[in-house]
Amino acid sequence: MEACNIPEVADGPARIRVVAGRVGETEGPVRGVVIDPEYLDVTLEGEDPWRHPTTPGHTVFAYAVTGDTLFGEGSNGNGDADATRVLPALSTALFADGDTIVARAVHGRSRFLLVSGRPLREPVAWYGPIVMNTDEELQQAFREYRDGTFVRHATKGDSAE
Repeated sequence: MEACNIPEVADGPARIRVVAGRVGETEGPVRGVVIDPEYLDVTLEGEDPWRHPTTPGHTVFAYAVTGDTLFGEGSNGNGDADATRVLPALSTALFADGDTIVARAVHGRSRFLLVSGRPLREPVAWYGPIVMNTDEELQQAFREYRDGTFVRHATKGDSAE
């Protein structure tokens, strides 16, 4: 497998490694995935807010790696409180549907993963470590597991791509 470089871009108070998706003109190396994912590794410096557009209808979540990050505006300009949440390190937040994420570092620096994608809305059939869409697919997977054909091993001449 060939190593790829993950591009890094500055966007206001944020330094972002773009794994999948796009920030400005910078596109990540992961492309062509059916759910149109966005996977950003974001480091915030200072207390200025960072705004990032999201795709309405996509599921969006953040996983805090280090530091505390405040998500939300705090006020929507009409005197009504906007939904805000401080996300401490090693925590996850799932966002409501919308079109923008606003984040700021609480104590000068924070780092989080921002992940989004179009939900598949497919049925889930799950048993042990195997997840499929139907019970029939689960039964087939376990047959293949018992027969030793569930995982295909690369042979000489196979491409890793």
